[in-house]
Amino acid sequence: MPRSAHAHREATYQDVLDAPEEMIAEILDGELVLSPRPAAAHANSASDLGADLRIQFGRRGGGGPGGWQILYEPELHLGRHVLVPDLAGWRRERMPVVSRVAFFEQVPDWVCEVLSPGTAVRDRMRKMRIYARHGVPHTWLVDPEARMLETYRLSDGHWLQLEVFAGDTRVRAEPFDAVELDMTGWWLPEPEQPEVPPPADEG
Repeated sequence: MPRSAHAHREATYQDVLDAPEEMIAEILDGELVLSPRPAAAHANSASDLGADLRIQFGRRGGGGPGGWQILYEPELHLGRHVLVPDLAGWRRERMPVVSRVAFFEQVPDWVCEVLSPGTAVRDRMRKMRIYARHGVPHTWLVDPEARMLETYRLSDGHWLQLEVFAGDTRVRAEPFDAVELDMTGWWLPEPEQPEVPPPADEG
């Protein structure tokens, strides 16, 4: 039997282009990986966190320290990998302007993955390994259901967990520790619990 019959075909960028529009397409270690668009809690966390950072640090500024380009769902081409983090940032000294490109080959200075039940293991294992391999200095993991933020710094090629924040609190977190961020808006309100009627009087 020809060898090609059992050979694994490595995904190409054409596979990304041909993916269904409603899916997020990535190539991890040569494998095409498709993910559905995020649900409400995920989208809310990414949107509110991104807005907070863009106001304080983004290229349009807002009275904060500035100095960053913050982008929502940029397509990153890191070696053979194609990744779409929920948010990514480049220090302005490294990316003075955002070019009109379809994807970015410049390694970001920070990435953020918002965890969903179907992607959490992939984000923590495969994608963080790829980010480390390509020298991304900082990564954040945001869990909308647990209402938690985990921050990591790359150290000697491995991730060093810096801090874990939870709930409705104000935080200073690398690499954006110049400003205190309020996590309250990153989470959807807890679902209201139905009222339980009192037990019937058996007397």
